Amino acid sequence: MLETFQTIILGVIEGITEFLPISSTAHLIMGRYLLGINTTEFLNFFIIFIQLGAISAVPILYFKRLISGINIYLYLITSFIPAIVFGLLLDDWMESIFEGYWFIAISWILGGIILIKFDDWVKENSNDNEITNITFLQSLKIGLFQCLAMIPGVSRSGATIIGGRLSGLNAKSAIEYSFLLGIPTILGASAKKIFDYKDHVNEYLFGAYSYQLYLGFLISLVVALFSIKWMVGIVHQFGFKYFGYYRVIIGLSLIIYLSWK
Repeated sequence: MLETFQTIILGVIEGITEFLPISSTAHLIMGRYLLGINTTEFLNFFIIFIQLGAISAVPILYFKRLISGINIYLYLITSFIPAIVFGLLLDDWMESIFEGYWFIAISWILGGIILIKFDDWVKENSNDNEITNITFLQSLKIGLFQCLAMIPGVSRSGATIIGGRLSGLNAKSAIEYSFLLGIPTILGASAKKIFDYKDHVNEYLFGAYSYQLYLGFLISLVVALFSIKWMVGIVHQFGFKYFGYYRVIIGLSLIIYLSWK
């Protein structure tokens, strides 16, 4: 099981990184490694649970958008369909093919380079549409981009934000749509994974170590509330380039570490 400080740190990592274009999965993998946490079924269930904590921040912050009408749900369903199809068919296979710390490092760097250059490119290619003007074709394109996140180290939020920008949304709308799309995506993925642990769900939720789940959930939720606000402000003022610089730095740092290990 987890120590209390490990629970807190993993909850903070998930809350910070779930909505930033820096790959929460890669950060959790590295966090578990640096904390010396062995992979167990309980740990896998814990990761699922704190992801639910992070995504719970979205309906709190974007409640007005979610009650604005049925259209937003139709668009989100359209974006979610590719994740259902490709996720069921390819998710486990992709994780087995593209696994390991070296691949995470390379993915961080390549994704970082894209983010550094991305702002200048989309200035000339974006129609700067608001989220209220999104079309079913645009939502489908964003859903296809989200499927790239099945590759470890590729950020779900980063992929969907880039997809939104390339589909014609302005930065604010692309970010907001990415956050909203995380609701069905993470809920769907979590439901699938929780089913894999159906024989242990009651034990995990109500057993001696269940407090770790709820502590991690709460920390992830609270941190995510601040992380979302912070990201929107950073992108509004500086664009995505600083997230790109961060990805390149940690990717290179991981390569150096692996080379000297």
